[in-house]
Amino acid sequence: MADHNYKFDITMSCGGCSGAVERVLKKLDGVKSYNVSLEQQTANVVTEPSVGYETVLEKIKKTGKVVKAGWEDGEEKAV
Repeated sequence: MADHNYKFDITMSCGGCSGAVERVLKKLDGVKSYNVSLEQQTANVVTEPSVGYETVLEKIKKTGKVVKAGWEDGEEKAV
């Protein structure tokens, strides 16, 4: 199976916001790489095939940030 590529549009107003998202992604098992952009208000995440969209979404939501949209391997998903 191929790695998953997830993208999330997240409301982030400061470096602390993007830092919080980075911290939860860094701690999540199975995340191979991530790029959180405060400027673009996005998080791009590459995970092992075993890590589901809902798992990553819930970790980001636990930071208190609003996730406006999400995609799994290019397909828009519910948030």
